[in-house]
Formats: sequence, C-alpha cells, structure tokens
Amino acid sequence: MPKMHIDKSIVIQKKPAEVYKLLNDFNHWPVWSPWLIMEEGVKVNVREDGKYYDWEGDIVGSGNMTVLNEDENKSIEYDLTFLKPWKSKAKVNFILKEDGDGTRVHWTMDSSLPFFLFWMKKMMVAFVGMDYDRGLNMLKDYAEDGKVHSKMELTGEGNYAGCQYIGIKTTCTIDQMGDRMKTDFEKLMPYVMEGHQDKVAGNAFSIYHKWDPVKNLVSYTGAVPVSEVPSDLLDGMITGSIPATKTFTVKHTGPYRHSGNPWAALYMRQRGKKFKMNKKVDPMEVYLNSPKDTPELELQTEVVFGIN
Repeated sequence: MPKMHIDKSIVIQKKPAEVYKLLNDFNHWPVWSPWLIMEEGVKVNVREDGKYYDWEGDIVGSGNMTVLNEDENKSIEYDLTFLKPWKSKAKVNFILKEDGDGTRVHWTMDSSLPFFLFWMKKMMVAFVGMDYDRGLNMLKDYAEDGKVHSKMELTGEGNYAGCQYIGIKTTCTIDQMGDRMKTDFEKLMPYVMEGHQDKVAGNAFSIYHKWDPVKNLVSYTGAVPVSEVPSDLLDGMITGSIPATKTFTVKHTGPYRHSGNPWAALYMRQRGKKFKMNKKVDPMEVYLNSPKDTPELELQTEVVFGIN
C-alpha cells in the first residue's frame, strides 16, 4: 500500500492552551474545516463529549474521526476513517509548540492509498497538503478573531460571452505566485487605467494555464479585458482572447489568502462529475473589486471554470 505523510504548520497568535481547546473538541471543527466549507448541508454528528464526529455529504464523501490520545496543550492524536469516495484509514496529529507570543501548530497525517491508486501518491500528497494549508489558515482566523473570514457562494452554471485581453504571462513556483502576481498587476493596471481606461471592458482577472502542485509550478496571465487592443503595449505585455463558453462559478468574499477555498470547491465538484470541464478554456479568477480601495475582508473574487 503506497504510504503518505503530510506535515503542515502555521503560527497562531494565541497561547497553546487557547488553540488546544479548539482542536480537542469536534464541536469547533465545522467552523474551520477545509472540507466542510466546500459543501452546504453536510450531515455532521458530534458525540456529546466532543471526542468523536462523523460526516456525510454528496461532494465531500463520508467518514468519521475519533480523539485517541491527548497531551494537554501539547498534542492530540486522532483516528481518521474515510468511507467514501473510497475506504481508508489515517493517523492524524496536532502538535502545539510555543513560538514567541503565539503557537506553532503542526498538522500531520500518515495514511496509505488503496493499491490501485499507487500512481496518485504524489498528487494526493500535494492536494491534501493544500487542504491542510487552507484549514490552518481558517483555524488561525477562528483562533485569533473568533470567526473565519471566508464566505463562498455557489453561483453555478452560467454563460461567458468571451473577450479579448491584454496581460502579462508569468511562469513561477506556486510559492512565488503571490509576489509575482502583485508585481504584474502593479505594472498592468496603471498602464490600463491611466492611458486606456476607455477601452476597459470588464474586471481584471487571472487565467491559469498550468497548475502543477507536485512540481510546485504555475503558469498564469494577469489580464484586463478590452474592447480594443492598444497600439502602445509595454514590453512584456501580451494580447489574447477567451472564447464564449458555458461556465460554472463560485464567488468568494474574504482575503486572498483564502482564495484556495473556491478553487478546491470547484475541483471537488469536477472530480464528483457535477460538470465536465471545457479543455479549450483555461480556468479564471475574476477580481470583482480591488485591494487598492477595498478592505481585505470585503474583497470579492469569482473562480470560473469553462464547461461543456
């Protein structure tokens, strides 16, 4: 059986005792779970003592989790059982260590894939790792602020009319993407808004041409739709077009650090065969407002998949 090990961590600005009480009682988990946020109406049952819970959903599958061992304010060990989409078991741990005025929280998992999925090991480690990162970011919100600053709205199926655009195409590591994208849009937006605002035909967006979490690589274009391509493009700027297509969309409200949530929600629905992606149209992230003049908690983003 192909074995998997995941270890992700984050620093939370709360003492270990304050974080610990959120982790050893499953009544808190639905608030920050990186999986439960992806589907409304998941059936969740928490035992009276808070040490066991099970779930069942159409998209997130079903399973259960039990607290096995606790070392107060230091570590918790859990037994995790997946029933759907396939049966498997895992050992999960949270390890808490003081880090300055806060707590470094390690979230680990040791598991095995079914033999027939051996070829998916690296991909599964990467995707579960991203789920863990999403969950830790939401746990940080919950521990520090008492709520998670990530709200999703399933817009569902629609139609995109297509557009032509100008943009900057970048290939980099996924770790570098935030800084590189900031640099790209800081070059692109002043050029557009100061010299060609009359040609802007919609909200700025990013097109994701390639996303490879196994190799930690991404290729994207930061873009602005235009009614007409200007003749004085700056060095490094490109033009392109997106064809008209049917779409499936999830709208997200909250900081960009939580933007993985709508992406995960869409990919999970694709894997669940809720729609079939149009392979001729790369996925898009549309920015409905700007961090330049919008409070971080009010930022709105649409993640859009072209579908058949």
